[in-house]
Amino acid sequence: PSADLIKPKLAPLNEGGSELLNKTVACLQEENEKLRMRLRTIETQATAALDEKSKLEKSLKDLQMIQGDQKTNGNQDITELENKVAALKSQFEKTLNDSTANQKFLEENLVTTKHDLLKVQDQLSMAEKELEKKFQQTAAYRNMREILTKKNEQIKDLRKKLSK
Repeated sequence: PSADLIKPKLAPLNEGGSELLNKTVACLQEENEKLRMRLRTIETQATAALDEKSKLEKSLKDLQMIQGDQKTNGNQDITELENKVAALKSQFEKTLNDSTANQKFLEENLVTTKHDLLKVQDQLSMAEKELEKKFQQTAAYRNMREILTKKNEQIKDLRKKLSK
C-alpha cells in the first residue's frame, strides 16, 4: 500500500493524455537542461585539467633539461676539480722530492763543513800551543812573569794592611 502512494498513477489516455505527455516532456527537458549544465561543468573541468596537464608536462621537461644541464655542469666541475687535485698532487710530490734532495745535499754539506771546522780548530789549537811554548821560552816573558807575581803579592799585602 505504501508503494502505491509513492508512485503517481497514470490517468487514462483518452482523458488528458496530452497533459501527461506535456508534463513528461517538460520533466525530460528540465532533466536534459540539468545534464547539459553538468556536461558543461565537466567539460570546463576537463579542459582546465588538460591545460594543467600540459603546463605540468612543460614544467617537467624544463626541469629535466635543467637537471641534465646541472648534471653536465656538475660532471664538468668534478672533472675539473679532479684534474686540479691531480696537478696539485704531482706538484706537491715534485716539491717534496726536490726538498728531500736539497735536504740531503745540505746534510752532506753540513757534515763536510763540520769536519773542516774541526780540522781548523785543531790546527789553531796546535798553533796556539806552539806560540805559547815559544813565548814561554823567552827570557823577557819569564822576567815579566816574575815581576807581575811580585807586584801581585805586594798588592795583596797592602790590602791586608789596609783592611786592618
